[in-house]
Amino acid sequence: MAVAGERAGRPAGLDPGCREEPFSPSVLGTREHWDAAYERELQTFEDIGDAGEIWFGEESMVRIIRWLEKQQIPLDSSVLDIGTGNGVLLIELAKSGYTDLTGIDYSPSAIQLSEKIREKEGMSNIKFKVEDFLAPSAELSGFEICIDKGTFDAISLNPDNAVGKRKQYVRSLCSALKPEGFFLITSCNWTKEELLNEFREGFEILEELPTPKFCFGGRIGNSVTALVFQRKKLRPSILDKLD
Repeated sequence: MAVAGERAGRPAGLDPGCREEPFSPSVLGTREHWDAAYERELQTFEDIGDAGEIWFGEESMVRIIRWLEKQQIPLDSSVLDIGTGNGVLLIELAKSGYTDLTGIDYSPSAIQLSEKIREKEGMSNIKFKVEDFLAPSAELSGFEICIDKGTFDAISLNPDNAVGKRKQYVRSLCSALKPEGFFLITSCNWTKEELLNEFREGFEILEELPTPKFCFGGRIGNSVTALVFQRKKLRPSILDKLD
């Protein structure tokens, strides 16, 4: 599950304010939309071998891989791709030498598509599974790296209690990511300041990754926000605040 590079809110970087409900509900936040979208992409792949759209473009994958390489993250580090979609990000990570890769998506069609692409690319070591990150299984834990390209965006657009789902996302992330593990998020709906607010409990910002800039109304902003967080060593009292 991921959101295309089309903004449902305002240009990232132009509005530092944090609101309880920053976006209007959208079909992009529903499972039905993504099931239908990936059913179409699966059929297209079976018909002509097209893997489908790369969310936020190829540069978003390059940005993530370059950061991992710059930090000299060991190639055997466990990596979780949250809302993997067609799984292309993990394919590229495997090509770069990473060996412990897992992708999850709540859409069965997305996982079918990612498995077919994995088979075509000969990357049998990548694990894909149907999993709802907001209701994770007990085994979804202990990852050293978690990556999100647009999934938090989609959750933020859910017509049914988006605020509660965002809080559950943070709880799930705390469970999935090891203490002091890294969380890389790419968003087209949230500003840096807003993401800092959303992940203030349990995470600290390490770095803002460079993304394309544009001018809007005489002010400079980013159409995409890309941040790296590190999970703190959580105390039980911090987890309680997420409820």
